[in-house]
This record gives sequence, C-alpha cells and structure tokens, in this order.
Amino acid sequence: MKKKILIVFGTRPEAIKMAPLVNKFKSDARFETSVCVTAQHREMLDQVLSFFDIIPDYDLNLMKPNQNLYSLTASIIEGLKPVLEEVKPDYVFVHGDTTTTMAGSIASFYSGTKVCHVEAGLRTHNKWSPFPEEINRQIAGRVCYYHFAPTTLSKSNLLQENIKEDTVLVTGNTVIDTLLDSVERVKQEPSDLIKELSQTLGDREVILVTGHRRENHGDGFIRICEALKTIALDNRNRLIVYPVHLNPKVQEPVKRILSDVDNIILIDPLAYQDFIWTMNRAKIIITDSGGIQEEAPSLGKPVLVLRDTTERPEAVDAGTVILVGTDKDLIVSEVLDLLNNNIRFEAMSKLHNPYGDGKACERIVEFIAQQEVKTI
Repeated sequence: MKKKILIVFGTRPEAIKMAPLVNKFKSDARFETSVCVTAQHREMLDQVLSFFDIIPDYDLNLMKPNQNLYSLTASIIEGLKPVLEEVKPDYVFVHGDTTTTMAGSIASFYSGTKVCHVEAGLRTHNKWSPFPEEINRQIAGRVCYYHFAPTTLSKSNLLQENIKEDTVLVTGNTVIDTLLDSVERVKQEPSDLIKELSQTLGDREVILVTGHRRENHGDGFIRICEALKTIALDNRNRLIVYPVHLNPKVQEPVKRILSDVDNIILIDPLAYQDFIWTMNRAKIIITDSGGIQEEAPSLGKPVLVLRDTTERPEAVDAGTVILVGTDKDLIVSEVLDLLNNNIRFEAMSKLHNPYGDGKACERIVEFIAQQEVKTI
C-alpha cells in the first residue's frame, strides 16, 4: 500500500527548496504524493512552479493586498482543513520558517497527521530576529514528528530542545539539490532575459544585491542603500545589480537613493532561473536572504549578510559568509576589501560549502520509505 504524502508550501523560497523533494516523491512508486500551495506569495511562487513543471493539486490562493500575519495565519489553518480531510495523508511536509510552515504544521497536527519538517533546527535563539521566522520554526519544531536537519549543528539545536534523536535525520540542505540541477539547466536553456543581461553586463565586475527582511525596513534600508551608493561611486566601471523586492517599504528608499546612480541596475525581482544565472555571474553577493547564504558557497561566491544574527552560523564558522548588518561603514569596508584583496577573495571563494552535497532529497525519501505507518 502506497504511503500518502502531502507537501505544503507557499512562498518562492519554499518552492525552490521543496521542488526537488516534490519531484523525488512523485517519481517514486512507493508513494502517492499531493502538493498544496497556500500562495502566501503569488507571482514569485508561480515562476518557480513553472520552471520546475510542478502543478499543485490544491491551491489556496491566499495572497491579498496588504495582508498581515493575523489574517494570513488564520486563513492558512482554515484553508488546509478540507485539504487534509480529503487527502488523509500519512505524512505532511512543511519547510523552514514561513507563516505557511508554522500554520501548516499546526493544521496538520490538529488533523492527527505526522508532520515532517524540512530544514529543521535552525536557530538564532532571538525571538525577534528574524521576525517572525524564528518563532515560526520553533513552533513547527514542537509539533513535528520527524525533523530533517540540514547540518549537525541544526540537529544539536533540536536535541537541546529535547527532541528525540531517532526522529532527527541530518540530510544536507535541499537547496543544494535544486541549485546543482538548475545551474546546468540554465546553461543549456538561457532565457531571453539572461541573454539580455549578459550583453548589458559584458565583462564588468558585478555585485549582486538582494534585500527584503522586515527587521531592515526603515533606517536599516536607508543605511544599506547609502552603502551601495558609496560602493558604486568608488569605481564607475563596477556594476551593482539589484532585483528590488516588491514591498513598498523596500522600493521607496531603494529608488529614492539609488535610481540616479548610473552603474547601479535596479530591476524587478528575477525568475528563479534568471537569478541563478545572475548569482553565478556575480563576483560577490550582498543579501539578507537565508537561502543565498546556503547556495552561494557552492558557486564559489563570497556573501555579505545584511543581518546582525543568522540562523545559519555554519556558514559564518566556515568563512563563506560575513555578517555586516546594516552598518553603512562596515558594509562599505568589507565589500571594498574583498574586491581589492585578491588573496582574501580567493581564499573565501574556495571554501567548502557546509550545507551539503545535493543528495538531501534522496536521504529524506529513503528515510520515509523505511518508516511504518502508524496512527499517532
């Protein structure tokens, strides 16, 4: 009898990291696999689904203008109830630290289903940073039945919280599975935008920037933008490529401070395949994204993280990322030193990626295949 799997996600980053797991489960005859998206993000989510040829079995389509955490959490829990009742899954998979993850794990727990947490055990131990993600993943960790930790440090965090060791499996991060496959696909089938960007960038030095975290809204983003302007003006032949998040709190300071700097290219958020190409083309990356901290080292790209804390300390310890927060002077000094110090740059770009070998999904699927289905 096939085991029933329901995979739930709602944002672009979740989709990127869950896509290889969806395809691995769907291609395995031992499982009957369904996908439910909450569409906590809509347009950006759809781009990823299209690239990976994933058609959701259930689409809650919950994204609304100016949505807030209160209404979104309630809508996810209520929206998942009929899906869980219809599918009657043996296992529900959630990922990471989004509102979909937290609310999806609670709804699945209410249904009596075994919840499986992919990318489990990440911690800053500061409930306000990142907000609300730190609490989201801690809540998921309390209700989940199996925990798929990307690293031994993540496993250690779970064990310290009295999670039973036989429910934790260290897998590596699924984002590396996605990345290694996608880099090859993009090389073979470049989009029109990639062809256009390639001509625009030529052989010039490129810095890629992303930023969207709530804790950086306001003065934080102003300082980030001022730092980027200083870096751009330091060398007019240098290009900064910044796909600007759609949130108005990001758009306003970025466009006000940076739109008149001729060697800063402000563009709309990129489709996943276009972003992978741009990341591979860049010399260094400045970001507040968690996923990029994991991906970039596999491409040999040093990362400067626009956060004061990170739930991915393995990267800091390995030396593949540097925390710079939103301190203008620190951002500028670290970026310029990396660009001008070839010895430091080469050493950082050749460090081992602590987040895995691209076989995380294989480990997860085999683990579930070996479990007996029992009612909780």
